[in-house]
Amino acid sequence: MRALSRSAARLRDVPWAHDAEIVEGDLSDPATLLPALEGVDVAYFLVHSLGQPDFERLDREAATNFARAAYEKKVKRIVYLGGPEPPADEQPSAHLRSRAEVAKILLESGVPTVVLRAPVIIGSGSASFEMLRYLTERLPVMVTPRWVRNRIQPIAVRDVLRYLIAVAELPGELNRGFDIGGRDVLTYGEMMQSYARAAGLRRRIIVPLRPLSPWLSAHWVGAITPVPNSIARPLVASLIHEAITHEHDIAEYVPDEGLLGIDEAVRVALGKIRDDEVETRWSNASGRDAAAEPLPSDPSWTGGTIYKDERCTEVNAPVEALWRVIEGVGGENGWYSFPLAWAVRGWLDRMVGGVGLRRGRRDRDRLYVGEALDFWRVEEINPGRLLRLRAEMKVPGKAWLEMYAEPRPDGTSLYRQRALFVPRGLAGHAYWASVLPFHGIIFSGMARNIARGALMKQPPGSGGPGRPANPRSPAGSSR
Repeated sequence: MRALSRSAARLRDVPWAHDAEIVEGDLSDPATLLPALEGVDVAYFLVHSLGQPDFERLDREAATNFARAAYEKKVKRIVYLGGPEPPADEQPSAHLRSRAEVAKILLESGVPTVVLRAPVIIGSGSASFEMLRYLTERLPVMVTPRWVRNRIQPIAVRDVLRYLIAVAELPGELNRGFDIGGRDVLTYGEMMQSYARAAGLRRRIIVPLRPLSPWLSAHWVGAITPVPNSIARPLVASLIHEAITHEHDIAEYVPDEGLLGIDEAVRVALGKIRDDEVETRWSNASGRDAAAEPLPSDPSWTGGTIYKDERCTEVNAPVEALWRVIEGVGGENGWYSFPLAWAVRGWLDRMVGGVGLRRGRRDRDRLYVGEALDFWRVEEINPGRLLRLRAEMKVPGKAWLEMYAEPRPDGTSLYRQRALFVPRGLAGHAYWASVLPFHGIIFSGMARNIARGALMKQPPGSGGPGRPANPRSPAGSSR
């Protein structure tokens, strides 16, 4: 198997990295696709630019470039996972219109293509499932838009995967689309009740409200769930259409093997979340403008202002215990200092169109390069030594947070913390000045509490927590 990514480093730590050949390429750069598709028999197109301001144009260009490269390299089959087709007498949403356009481009590529048209996919980590999950869990009583009465035929992600694998073996001349769906047809409101049952919650009280527009619905979803408005808007707009299968021809080629119903699909997804077995999340995808930036300490940076906040604390615990605390930062574990301040910063970020704090983390204990962590992204991780995060909140500049664990000869450790900010224009300098008074509280408290947490993480038999951590004088802020 060969996996294509704009940055191979972003896939360095995924569990399957050693079982696949990872190549670099960019769907917006046709020249990079030809070597990536060299010798490929079956190419899966699982790309979507949802969340980008001009996602329709980006997806059109990506599909066109991919189709041309696949034809030139004599790929034997393309497999594409798209969305349902709305009725012909309805104006499709931008999201579904884009899905249909990409399908058309690939079907007309000259390479035999199978398009799988899936409605809502139920699986841990998907944006659609996160919407369903948080709306149901957080709102025992909800006033909803009228689309909660539209019929949907959700499908479990494991059934989607079975179809994706099986269609690679279809006859070589086959070039068409197939509707795929799960066992149950129900309304979105009934789907929320199914989630409540599987999660052990009381039955939800749902009051549909006719005047609630898709635009208002998207902001409502953005306020309640971790899904940002940029993704919620096109997803919600698609829910105004019924999403059910109109044919089941796929059964002629891929036998039905007990499609999961909604209750079982939700239980499986919740089990993955409970057991920390979520392999991918919608938030781990990043736009084309999210490539890693060099650190200001790199040689490529010359001149300009670099603001720093540095802290250093001695920890009376082994480096292994300190690292467990560092790698556990964020998500449900919090940021180890002044929770209200972090929450307010997250709310402010959401108000200006940012991702906020609610993306959380994929796993309670483990991180890997490239994944989202609240409003940060893991840019580098050296297990047991370094965690470097790059800010993805809305700020007038670029920001990083580094957390180091260093062993000491006597078996204790040293915690070092460094926040870097490169301002953009006058607004950037003003921003740093405005947050500087809070850094002494937030960052010093963070270092202090990480050191304390490491004392509690010492393995049994190590003597338990020792003397209190001995913070050194903070380095403070400097240029």
